[in-house]
Amino acid sequence: QVQLVESGGGLVQAGGSLRLSCAASGTIFSINTMTWYRQAPGKQRELVARITSVGSTNYADSVKGRFTISRDNAKSTVYLQMNSLKPEDTAVYYCNADVRLSPVRITNYWGQGTQVTVSS
Repeated sequence: QVQLVESGGGLVQAGGSLRLSCAASGTIFSINTMTWYRQAPGKQRELVARITSVGSTNYADSVKGRFTISRDNAKSTVYLQMNSLKPEDTAVYYCNADVRLSPVRITNYWGQGTQVTVSS
């Protein structure tokens, strides 16, 4: 069984910063792509940032230049550094990971989400 646990969410004023973390635990052979999504009230879940196992990244246009995704493979953890936050960044942020449970088996997992609220 694998769990993804997010942390670091909270309330911040516009222009402020937050750093989200997502730690994977359980029986893990390795982790491929790790992704942050977010879902605002009344909106569909959207991709925020993605990082591959070798460190290649891509970002939603709305966060480019403000957010940075990184990972620590030794800790099975992915981070999202969020700077210059805007009220429209308010959402529940979810971690997603493609976890290799064995050399031949990969399963996708979601975290439970962490709330980020940006006040104007």
